[in-house]
Amino acid sequence: MQNTHSSSQADATADPSQASTHFGFQTVAETEKAGKVAEVFHSVAQRYDVMNDLMSMGLHRAWKVFTVGRADVRPGMKVLDIAGGTGDLARAFAKKAGASGEVWLTDINDSMLRVGRDRLADQGLLLPTTVCDAEKLPFPSGYFDRVSVAFGLRNMTHKEHALAEMRRVLKPGGKLLVLEFSRVAKPLSPVYDWYSFNILPWLGQKVAGDKESYRYLAESIRMHPDQDTLAGMLEDAGLSRVRYFNLSAGVVALHEGVNLG
Repeated sequence: MQNTHSSSQADATADPSQASTHFGFQTVAETEKAGKVAEVFHSVAQRYDVMNDLMSMGLHRAWKVFTVGRADVRPGMKVLDIAGGTGDLARAFAKKAGASGEVWLTDINDSMLRVGRDRLADQGLLLPTTVCDAEKLPFPSGYFDRVSVAFGLRNMTHKEHALAEMRRVLKPGGKLLVLEFSRVAKPLSPVYDWYSFNILPWLGQKVAGDKESYRYLAESIRMHPDQDTLAGMLEDAGLSRVRYFNLSAGVVALHEGVNLG
């Protein structure tokens, strides 16, 4: 698969504190991005699932079902869900892994993680959870059979570092799955852009009381690598058998790669 990767991150200078990156369409210091992303998700955590249903017209559920199917989690497997938020994927993986399996729900944002942990507990599902940075995963190498990240990679400051960490914690033969907004088919671009920059912020204001966080969402999608570029980044991280599936005409893509050790 052709690698057309040209990083959306600005090149680091000799002084890391001066390096810059993007936060939506803004250019910010790398040291500021994590805090700004945290503010977004602290703000929307309580209404996150409602907004997902509204802004995707329920399609996010089908995208996640497809991801779970491609993951092919079997009883006894160890699974790491990164940026797992409110726990949709972790819950589905736990059902597949069974009592002999081990499914971790993680997120860098403690507000999101609390919502997910409490929701799973209300359903009688107690999973190990931890706040952690995907760029510095607190797990041993070669520990997990599956690693997933859904709608979280685009918010990470150094995506290449995060992907390398995901590959590190995978067992030989283990699979990484990245579900993320991507590049929509060109004929749909004008309508999709109008929806993204008009309807999403309006919904955010009406439902979550936060217009700017959903404006950031629309901007962050445009700054995220396209399908082929991201596939190249998975290969650069040391993953093999990299492929992707366009879902809903490319509104979302599921990338997967295997750690061959």
